[in-house]
Amino acid sequence: MKKKVFSILADNTSGVLSRVSGLFNRRGFNIDSFTAGETEDPTISRMTIVANGDDISLDQIQKQLAKLEDVREVKELKVGQSICRELVLITVGVTPEERTGLICLVNAFHHANIVDIEKDSIMIEMTENHEKINAFISLLDGYEIKEMVRTGIAGLTRGAM
Repeated sequence: MKKKVFSILADNTSGVLSRVSGLFNRRGFNIDSFTAGETEDPTISRMTIVANGDDISLDQIQKQLAKLEDVREVKELKVGQSICRELVLITVGVTPEERTGLICLVNAFHHANIVDIEKDSIMIEMTENHEKINAFISLLDGYEIKEMVRTGIAGLTRGAM
């Protein structure tokens, strides 16, 4: 199985998200990550979708996506030719004795920040690539993760288009 990241530009119309996700559903593919939002032009949305499959199936999905109504462009975001990021928010339960250690751990990561401190918890945000976020989360082993949310991957091709 191979992972591909697709960047899709589509008209910002009602039902476009449903049509795009429905294509994956009809083909029996799981979407690992799906993010969508308005671009610099409010009439156009950009979706970033991560999916796994064999080369033939993923190539077919890319071709079928391009044929959908409202879809303007579909391209693969390839490693080295694109920048992909994900945001994670994590609330960690801490005792007074654990607080300093957790703050030091967060400060050791350039793209991690403490965004809220309460008596018994610290909320951390981190924006990084998927692998570095996973590495950071694994370092939280031993702490109590009370809540966590990940946005999914957003990405763009490097350089001017």
